[in-house]
Amino acid sequence: MSVVTVNLGESSYDIQIGSGSLPALGRSCASLGLTGRAAVVTNPTVNALYGDTVRRSLADAGYPVTLIEMPDGEEFKNAATLGSVYDALIAAGMDRRSFIVALGGGVVGDLAGFAAATFMRGIPFVQVPTTLLAQVDSSVGGKTAIDHPQGKNLIGAFYQPRLVLIDVDTLATLPQREYRAGLAEVVKYGVAIDGPFFEYLEQNVDALQAMERECLMTIIRRCCELKARVVELDEKEAGPREALNYGHTLGHALETLAGYRSLVHGEAVAIGMVLAARICVRRGECGDDDVARIAALLGGLGLSVAPPAVERTRLLDALLKDKKSRAGTINFICNQGIGNYTVAQLSPEELLALSGLGV
Repeated sequence: MSVVTVNLGESSYDIQIGSGSLPALGRSCASLGLTGRAAVVTNPTVNALYGDTVRRSLADAGYPVTLIEMPDGEEFKNAATLGSVYDALIAAGMDRRSFIVALGGGVVGDLAGFAAATFMRGIPFVQVPTTLLAQVDSSVGGKTAIDHPQGKNLIGAFYQPRLVLIDVDTLATLPQREYRAGLAEVVKYGVAIDGPFFEYLEQNVDALQAMERECLMTIIRRCCELKARVVELDEKEAGPREALNYGHTLGHALETLAGYRSLVHGEAVAIGMVLAARICVRRGECGDDDVARIAALLGGLGLSVAPPAVERTRLLDALLKDKKSRAGTINFICNQGIGNYTVAQLSPEELLALSGLGV
């Protein structure tokens, strides 16, 4: 077991990274002093794989357990699904002494976390991420949200978990498309804030493709360390945490226009990173060789970096609704070479002009 601590005063918590650690979940919850009923929010796919193990672990630790299934897919991370989760929590007799376990990927974690933040004005929750994307990014840092038809993650709250328990063995059952999508978020850390980590990824493409356990443990721990340090500096994204949005502005817009179906999140971020790097070349903040390295690494990991054809007016509308938009401009994360970043205030029109997107 490897442990990374997110130091946030009274909201501090540990990220436990291990192999075969799911059966220890109940003991970990008990050691935190969590009480009452445990509601496990998951989807049918993950429940079939790991639901019994998690429920048994919690029951063995003395917790009455309620299972709440939500549909699988980003398109279900919405108000209707959230309402059904509230209904199930109420029907189960959950109260302020109870807690939620989010068992699944980023969609489950985001929605279950937002339910925890708002049910009874806030009850504890535990993240048990089962996808690479959730393990390296969305489960850490307390961002919880649901999507709106007009944009991704427009409705949400900052609400820190009490624990993040990562069992790398769950990645063995992850579809390859979802695994590759998670690798895009891994690459993001290297491009924006850690050049040596980017080089490590370049040197270990084969190991990453083969899902070698030692390599997975290394990259997951490093991503969690990087995110923990950034969140400690800026819990609610008032400054440095914006670096973690690298590749997400255009990526989110493309994902929204695709209806959260034809592009999954990491695929959209991969495209968004290469577009961002090309914008930075035109702004004089990185070179063509940097773009080539980023595109080559992503391509080597099985990710397409070719943007889909999009209508200019729809893309512009999506950018205007971006959460990072302030008075008509967007705080756009620009990579300075590889391993550093700066923030530029750009209008959606400037972004489109620099990106070359829109038909």
